Amino acid sequence: MFTDWSEALEAESLPVDPTSAQQLAAAARVTARSSCDKHDLGLLLDVLGLPADPDTLTALLPLIPETGDAPTMTTPPATEAIDVPVTPLTFSNPVQELLDWAIAHPAAAVRNRANRITADLAELTERRDTEAAQREAEEKVARAKAELERAQEELRTVKAGTRATAAAPTGARTGSGSGRSREELAAIRSWARENGHQVAHAGMVPKRVLEAYDAAHQDSARKAG
Repeated sequence: MFTDWSEALEAESLPVDPTSAQQLAAAARVTARSSCDKHDLGLLLDVLGLPADPDTLTALLPLIPETGDAPTMTTPPATEAIDVPVTPLTFSNPVQELLDWAIAHPAAAVRNRANRITADLAELTERRDTEAAQREAEEKVARAKAELERAQEELRTVKAGTRATAAAPTGARTGSGSGRSREELAAIRSWARENGHQVAHAGMVPKRVLEAYDAAHQDSARKAG
């Protein structure tokens, strides 16, 4: 509250003009000193409605504490030390603090811009989560397809082995007496010698001898019948 009426009257007489270029530049410099890096500075200037073109950012970079020169501070005059308990301040995300400030700002334009930025951040977060879930699902599908292909290959291998095993024991009978017992082959050799056929004492019996033996015994069986 003003204690001097002259100051109050002087304040009331001040015209309400738009923010001057000098005031905008001063606000930009103060914002730069509170920024962490170039990207953070750009976001802060955009939220505050201050110029954020490349030339302005380049000019403000030396004022950023972490990237530029540390701001010079004047040493206050020496005063009597006062023992005051120091409470540590807790700092959170500067962007979130700025958004909270902008949302509570009395100017509607600042509030609207903060709402748009908040909506954009929410949309980007949702898109990031959606793409991450999609990548995870695609990886699961790829692993399932690879497992299915391996199982199909194993099935084809098992089927091929089963067919080869089943086909191996089967074979056509030859004229060497396959399927006849040793006693029957010995009887055939004796009959062949008695009937003028030449056969070895061991080994294969010629097919013609087997056929002649079978034909003779079939004729004998018919006559006996």
